[in-house]
Amino acid sequence: MENVFVSSHPLVKHKLSKLRDTETTPKKFRELIREIAGLIAYEATSDLLISPVEVQTPLALTQGWELMEKIGLVPILRSGLGMVEGVWELVPTAEVWHIGLYRDEKTLKPVEYYNKLPIAPSVGVCLILDPMLATGGSAVATISILKKWGVQRIKFMGIIAAPEGIQTVHDEHPDVPLYLAAVDEHLNEVGYIVPGLGDAGDRQFGTA
Repeated sequence: MENVFVSSHPLVKHKLSKLRDTETTPKKFRELIREIAGLIAYEATSDLLISPVEVQTPLALTQGWELMEKIGLVPILRSGLGMVEGVWELVPTAEVWHIGLYRDEKTLKPVEYYNKLPIAPSVGVCLILDPMLATGGSAVATISILKKWGVQRIKFMGIIAAPEGIQTVHDEHPDVPLYLAAVDEHLNEVGYIVPGLGDAGDRQFGTA
């Protein structure tokens, strides 16, 4: 699928299998979310712009590199929160902005309830973080919010996606690349990804 990047890394596959397991405790689930997020972020940030700098080693002066772009992390509340630490471990200077969306259980459409973005963007690249790309409604709404805010480069980072969600995002925002650990079979009648892993928020926070 165009503009969809599914990780083939063995560690991602291994950790994802443990994440799906119903026997995985909330504590271990959170750890796995963080670890997989870091692995996916490694791939999602491979094209960030860098500039040369001089570095003094203990032995000689040499050429090094530093990031030119400021990165913003936008976790979709609440399940996206678990992915922040995994990305922060790689990019500790990344700014974090929260957007709160919940899915109406009847319409399956996203409803915005929290948005504290400043007047103008202070970052060049935004990574949207959400473990599950199900119907795609929350991702589309968040991308629209960020574009209206003025962000020039947006990427979506998830763990599991349904084909329906991918199609929805592509229909509305074909320019936004999707970085994922897996693409599953389909959505069920209540909008859950099958086989999936259940409700990512409930399993992280022990509220199932």
